[in-house]
Amino acid sequence: MIRGIRGATTIEHNNKQDILAATEKLLRDMISENKIEADDVAQIVFSVTEDIDAAFPAAAARQIEGWAFVPVMSMREIPVPGSLPMCIRVMMTVNTSAKQEEIQHIYHGGSVVLRPDLTAVKENN
Repeated sequence: MIRGIRGATTIEHNNKQDILAATEKLLRDMISENKIEADDVAQIVFSVTEDIDAAFPAAAARQIEGWAFVPVMSMREIPVPGSLPMCIRVMMTVNTSAKQEEIQHIYHGGSVVLRPDLTAVKENN
């Protein structure tokens, strides 16, 4: 079965180090919580708010051993007035036997406001 796994995080500063560090931590938590192997990933789509432009968050996937061949793409979020600033979002498409309700979507930092209804909210950065 193909499933989407969501994740999001926020950063304090628009710089390469913060973008890559926050994204890598988010990815590692998504991988760990959902027991994901790179070979099971079809793609990862990253989006950022307009105030993030110092680095591509997709580059963080390349820092994880064994993930060099996973297709990744970065794009910009729609700038809806009043939306959460300094936010990086992730949609990972994976092959898994997990049921929809078993998927652990991960939210770090200020992004917890995006989906407070999910039980697997991760509030650490």
